[in-house]
Amino acid sequence: MTPPKRRESSSSITNILTLNNLELGATAGEVRGAGAISEENGLVHHQHHLEDSEHYHTTQVEIESHFSTDDEINHPGNNFNDDQISHLPTIKIKYHRSNSVHSISSANSFDGANNISGDISLLPTIKVLGTGGTIASKGVSSHQTAGYEVDLTIEDLVSTIPDLSQTCQLEYEQVLNIDSKEMDNSSLLKLYHKIQLDLPHYDGIVITHGTDTMEETAFFLQSTINTFKPIVLCGSMRPSTAISSDGPMNLYQAIAIASNRESRGRGVLIALNDRIGSGFYITKSNANSLDTFKSIGQGYVGNFVNNEIRYFFPPAKPLGLTMFHINDLFSSSSSSSAIGGNDIIPCLPEVTIIYAHQGLNNEIFKFVINDLKSKGIILATMGAGSMSDKTNQYLSDLLINNPNYPIVYSKRSMDGMVPIGSLPKVLAVIKDAADNGKPATKKVPFVNAIAGGYLNPQKARILLQLCLNEGMDLSKIKNVFKTV
Repeated sequence: MTPPKRRESSSSITNILTLNNLELGATAGEVRGAGAISEENGLVHHQHHLEDSEHYHTTQVEIESHFSTDDEINHPGNNFNDDQISHLPTIKIKYHRSNSVHSISSANSFDGANNISGDISLLPTIKVLGTGGTIASKGVSSHQTAGYEVDLTIEDLVSTIPDLSQTCQLEYEQVLNIDSKEMDNSSLLKLYHKIQLDLPHYDGIVITHGTDTMEETAFFLQSTINTFKPIVLCGSMRPSTAISSDGPMNLYQAIAIASNRESRGRGVLIALNDRIGSGFYITKSNANSLDTFKSIGQGYVGNFVNNEIRYFFPPAKPLGLTMFHINDLFSSSSSSSAIGGNDIIPCLPEVTIIYAHQGLNNEIFKFVINDLKSKGIILATMGAGSMSDKTNQYLSDLLINNPNYPIVYSKRSMDGMVPIGSLPKVLAVIKDAADNGKPATKKVPFVNAIAGGYLNPQKARILLQLCLNEGMDLSKIKNVFKTV
């Protein structure tokens, strides 16, 4: 990846200017990004933040784009033909700082990659959020690759990466500093809220994270943050003190991915060991190996070769993706500082995973439902939704008076899916008093079972939590899971 060249401005105002969040919409009448949009006399006025990278002053930018709202732009591929370019006569950029106002005009300023050319050299602005994990850990020796402790800050990690100034303008912040095994619903919501606060001001987000639960965080963020900008998670399998620690290269590659315009529109990504995978499908496959994250059925999104990003497909998000809106969980007074404090963050509904095995004690279901008060259960089934007949009948009888309680049939296997056709055909038996006083029986379908599709149990759990949080009934939940 060749970074944009730095250009020294003749103005005393700034050396390098960075324009945040400028994205061309599906029609020329749309300009997306942070700030207010207004339309007047066929012009789209849009205010952005403009940053002096040397002195870190933030200013306001007004963009006048002479577009008709009827002019169509081929946005999905970010490629414009000659006829479409001719509809882009002028983009005027005014940046305001102190009492000075400067205007820069550039004819046909957008190239095929949505870059502004000519008058301003641009570097993307990237925010790195630290949450801990092995990448931020130290061992007592260079040979130790287990039993280490989280000890480094995000500042420590960023300082190990040279020449980032040639790739992007970087800022970083510590959100959490824990082993990813300690991540819970509250941690996810804190991270989500922090990203939502930062997204309008940056071109991409990178998150350092432990690998043990990275896929769960990635799936959660993919399902709740609707953005065209890249969000990239990275970590390491070896602590920072180990020989050949993989952390620095993984972090560098994640930052490079977030800085690359070809990464836009691909959803949440995971970057480790030269691989780029979709956070929706990728999973940790090996407890020890560096090449641990796999996406067997769906494949990787791309990879790194000699410091060059190679994407295999055009930008796209998973077809099975359902977006959930959880902003109502946070008060309007929530702020960046509050997230890092001790504020109580509301949690998502409780959902429990039960791992199937030979001779499973079915009493665990009664305990989970009645004592733990779980709002739903995920079954890590044997094969493609297989549970013993005894267990299926037990569940059917247990939930006969609770037809809206969700039981998702996922799988123990790393690959493959649980189709609807694999769901149990068990019929529950209801005993009623007959007219002659003798008990009578009738059978009803076991309606609680839901096919988990391609999702593993840990991702199915998050999806069910999000469905329950929106108050979906069983029928709507089944429709959501049909797509995955």
